[in-house]
Amino acid sequence: MTFHSMQQRTRIKLCGLRRPEDVADAVSAGCDAIGLVFYPPSPRSVSLAQAAVLAAATPPFIATVGLFVNPGEEEVRQASAAARLSLLQFHGDETPEQCHALAAAVNLPFLKAFRVRPDTTAADLLEYDSICRAGGDRYSALLLDTWVDAYGGGGKVFDWSLIPEELAPRVVLSGGLSVQNATEAVLRVRPYAVDVSSGIEREKGVKDGGMMRAFTAAVRAGDARLQQAHPEGTA
Repeated sequence: MTFHSMQQRTRIKLCGLRRPEDVADAVSAGCDAIGLVFYPPSPRSVSLAQAAVLAAATPPFIATVGLFVNPGEEEVRQASAAARLSLLQFHGDETPEQCHALAAAVNLPFLKAFRVRPDTTAADLLEYDSICRAGGDRYSALLLDTWVDAYGGGGKVFDWSLIPEELAPRVVLSGGLSVQNATEAVLRVRPYAVDVSSGIEREKGVKDGGMMRAFTAAVRAGDARLQQAHPEGTA
């Protein structure tokens, strides 16, 4: 994944899709990527058979991201094949070395989730990003989520001011994003991408097409305001 220092269209990942109609709604809403959860304890988890159906419903040029929590190599291999994954997302306690090894096993790039705690500092984020980057070219970006005592995100927002300005243009921002705060997130953080799951659900694990469209519109509204403010710096 190549990142640009100039302001550009914020990429959008809609995560935790479980039904073909969810994929259709996500695509019509204008997403750049869909997320499939391969973590059985999650209410958003999909089986390999479900993942294959969802992958078949995904059109070209929409990335399919597989979310894993402390997986083994065979689990990643099976999911990558069934869902024709284009990107891996590691959301557990995997070390950077383990992430690189798993990604290399299936010849795919990966995101590594960093769950931001109240005592996390900007230096912590820069250091972890540097460690991941030094491990090899499979590493794509940090996905910043809020620390909760569970895996896979808790729908809570962390303090965005912790994100260093030099890191923000290449991170995926997650954690409690919704229609209500998506525009503000784009304006304040200017991340490379945003990732939403619970913020586009009418109940836990059940996506809502109208909420998907409203969320993507809110992100685009942020992009439009940035473009108006900095017309010479768009890409």
